[in-house]
Amino acid sequence: MAAHPRRTSVAVNVGGIKVGGNNPIVVQSMTNTDTADVPGTVNQVMALAQAGSELVRVTVNTDEAARAVPKIAETLYKFGVRVPIVGDFHYNGHLLLQKYPDCARALAKYRINPGNVNIGKKHDDNFRTMIEAAIQYDRPVRIGVNWGSLDGRLLTKMMDENNLLPEPLGANEVTMNAIVVSALESALAAERYGLSRDKIILSAKVSGVQNLIAVYRSLASKCCHALHLGLTEAGLGSKGIVATTAALSVLLQEGIGDTIRASLTPLPNGDRTEEVFVSQQILQSLELRSFSPQVAACPGCGRTTSTFFQDMADQIQNYLRQQMPVWREKHSGVEEMKVAVMGCVVNGPGESKHANIGISLPGTFEEPVAPVYVDGKLAKTLRGDAIVEEFIGMLNAYVARTYAVTEPELVSTPH
Repeated sequence: MAAHPRRTSVAVNVGGIKVGGNNPIVVQSMTNTDTADVPGTVNQVMALAQAGSELVRVTVNTDEAARAVPKIAETLYKFGVRVPIVGDFHYNGHLLLQKYPDCARALAKYRINPGNVNIGKKHDDNFRTMIEAAIQYDRPVRIGVNWGSLDGRLLTKMMDENNLLPEPLGANEVTMNAIVVSALESALAAERYGLSRDKIILSAKVSGVQNLIAVYRSLASKCCHALHLGLTEAGLGSKGIVATTAALSVLLQEGIGDTIRASLTPLPNGDRTEEVFVSQQILQSLELRSFSPQVAACPGCGRTTSTFFQDMADQIQNYLRQQMPVWREKHSGVEEMKVAVMGCVVNGPGESKHANIGISLPGTFEEPVAPVYVDGKLAKTLRGDAIVEEFIGMLNAYVARTYAVTEPELVSTPH
């Protein structure tokens, strides 16, 4: 079943990356380094960008972090990394953007949390100051509402009004409504201060799957702003991955969402790039975008008591991921390639024939041969201890002859 048509939204240019409109859904991520640590932050931004993150957000919460941002941007440029850097501001963004103009210029977008500035009170000077900075430096903003830091004044007002109704709504429903109202009212305030609609992205994050779906359905129906999707505090490991996938897939299938992030909690010293791969896999599984060749592999059963096919599938998946930064630059369309690594004769040959290139390994008690199929036809039968190396060689040859070589773009050096 095809996804619903994309919801119509106003496109926003974020450092050369177009978010919204008819543009591809953008994958973004966020560093968890101390931004004042320039080498550490540069290394993590580079890793996230190489993994495929098209926007990378960094925390800007102190004078030291603000002073580091231009150095980070300059160092990334010297290394040839062009990923736009987004500044994540809370509480003191109005001060930092005024005090450090080089930081304001180095960032491609500012993230503002309306619950952590004084919007809605007797005056909203802090919010207005940040919007004026965005106008001055010609930068877009993401107005990001989080239910963990929701505007208490607005929520109290809506709760009081709800209590006067003949049939009051539940507290959770009022809270979800308040999140939507906060985002919409903040966007209107930004426009009132002079920020054009094509400079505004909205998000409304909660940590529950059903709540997130309800909030974004409501928000999408009430505005034409580009929307950033993501569970806030998605969680650790499989819980975070599954919850993120469940929530985002429903919304994306309904045509809602212009940029996404999987806000996974990494294990200590864990790989931050995992959240990028999860976001990419969600989009690729829904056939909304393609990022890397996909490997089909059987789950194993009593016919596959050897773990060889599992080891090989893992090796091939890792090899494809490692090659993609190179292939992406040289071979147009390689991200659409389908690869199969199967474990026995039951579905092995058939699945391999459906792939662009596939191998059917012998199962328990089967003849120790591994037929390789290329574009549906038997190309070669592999035997012996070098099956993985030989298959990778055939894979490389297939990529080289099938996907057009693209000439690298010339990048001009700034004067």
